[in-house]
Amino acid sequence: MCGIAAIFAYREEAPPVDRSSLIRMREAMEKRGPDGSGMWASEDGRIGLAHRRLAIIDLAETGSQPMATPDGGLRVIFNGEIYNYGELRQRLESKGYEFRSKSDTEVLLYLYQEYGDEAVEQLRGMYAFAIYDLNRRELFLARDPHGIKPLYYADDGSTIWIASQVKALLKGGRIDAAPDPAGRVGFYLWGHIPEPYTMYRQIRALPAGTTLSISSEGRKQARQFFRLTDELARAGETTLVITPEDMHERLRAALLDTVRHHLIADVPVGVFLSAGMDSGTLTALADECRTTDLRTVTLGFKEFEGTTDDEVPLASLAAKHYGTRHHTAWITKQDFQKERNAILEAMDQPSIDGVNTYFVSKAAAEAGLKVALSGLGGDELFGGYGSFRQIPRMVKCFSPFGAFPLLARGARYLSAPILKHFTSSKYASLLEYGGTYGGAYLLRRGMFMPWELPELLDGEIVREGWNELQTLARLESTAQGTKNARLKVSALEMTWYMRNQLLRDADWASMVHSVEIRVPFVDIPLQKTVARLIDSHQPPTKLDMAKTPERVLPAPLTQRKKTNFSVPVAQWLMTEFEASPRDRGLRGWARVLGGEA
Repeated sequence: MCGIAAIFAYREEAPPVDRSSLIRMREAMEKRGPDGSGMWASEDGRIGLAHRRLAIIDLAETGSQPMATPDGGLRVIFNGEIYNYGELRQRLESKGYEFRSKSDTEVLLYLYQEYGDEAVEQLRGMYAFAIYDLNRRELFLARDPHGIKPLYYADDGSTIWIASQVKALLKGGRIDAAPDPAGRVGFYLWGHIPEPYTMYRQIRALPAGTTLSISSEGRKQARQFFRLTDELARAGETTLVITPEDMHERLRAALLDTVRHHLIADVPVGVFLSAGMDSGTLTALADECRTTDLRTVTLGFKEFEGTTDDEVPLASLAAKHYGTRHHTAWITKQDFQKERNAILEAMDQPSIDGVNTYFVSKAAAEAGLKVALSGLGGDELFGGYGSFRQIPRMVKCFSPFGAFPLLARGARYLSAPILKHFTSSKYASLLEYGGTYGGAYLLRRGMFMPWELPELLDGEIVREGWNELQTLARLESTAQGTKNARLKVSALEMTWYMRNQLLRDADWASMVHSVEIRVPFVDIPLQKTVARLIDSHQPPTKLDMAKTPERVLPAPLTQRKKTNFSVPVAQWLMTEFEASPRDRGLRGWARVLGGEA
């Protein structure tokens, strides 16, 4: 896990690469890679690559980057992990490739040399990388299918800047920092910024599952090699008829397979253990695979102690059950106050979430861990959220009102001023949005409703941002392709909430502590297996998942009522910032982050 940066002056009229700018970008990401740094610039001054290293696989200098092929024709900077690099290495060796290191980076480099841009279809892992072809004078960028690892760029028409963080790009200079209406509107809609937008008009995220090639003549070719909606639709093309026993065996094999792959490392790998079934199942399966002591980390919050939100007792029970080396970190409001500025600085882009991941990653680092497995993605895959029940019901109930849009808007216009004093203002939009999967999802996950945005931003910014985002159309596109209601909601949750909020928060909140978070549930082979099972006569539940380990989870974990792993941020902020009581949940925190408090 690392930080990457590059500057490519692809047009002749562009000024040559400023090495000092590249170094500033690289050093802005020091915490992403405290184990080493590297830089390479071409003799003609057109391209520079830089890297900060967090050594996880191949701890020797042979794993350092930028890495080149023996003839120097290709050079790579890579952030992430390729979990199937062992199998890929064997395949390349059979074709005559000779390796000088034990790293997955060298495998990636030769895989690209052999297969070109089609190499990404063979990768299993999380990644963002840039490869420069010195002979063709072409830069190739790629980002993993779910966007687990970030990759941002800014392009002025003659030079492109690339980095793992938005703030690193800004450190390089020459980047236009003008605000982006789409980014600002998107933040207030969701509490995070939906890709490819950022808070800055010139800076964009390379979309998940996408490659981008830039030639020295300025030709740019983007290719989307993965789209989750399409994968889920293909999974449901034929209905699978299986027995409960067969379902259990398929599910166990797929889960055990992803855990085994995510445990590959040359340093100890721990588990973030909560009181939920997702992290408990990962702990149980990792226990089956381990060859050394398994270490687990849990967060406890003094405000939650003794309540149903307290994760500590059940997490401790699971740790004892599986014999892990367990560490519990207790967090108070004072800890939050002490770390608040550091959290905001690490955030890179504003987000209402991620505080919990910040503290559990900090605890992991203090316990000596560089890698930890997270249960992120389990709810999206196994239907753990209330949205899997609520959204289909909402659509069924309110879809008839789609034929009367003026009536729906009128009902919202009349009811909103009254409802906001008593309950969530979202109820005013039930007739307007509740009749489609995309609209119902916006109601379920949205922070502020579209009609509330003029209270937060200038009207012209709202109009421009809303028109650029095309939020409702893109939501509906995400849900299309399958008739299975659960797969529709899975597609929405994975594409929007998981990708833009959870995965992005996991990255910045862990990297600031030089900890790598791995997400075994966010794994394409596993997701394909589960999607097939969902569209069968034996769709798996969270309980089915929890029954897959040989040593099943303790009964109190499987019988516990579902609660979201949370931190008392709303309570802390209400007093610290004197947030308005009308700002339900984390809306007050959103105002603070958006500069509107």
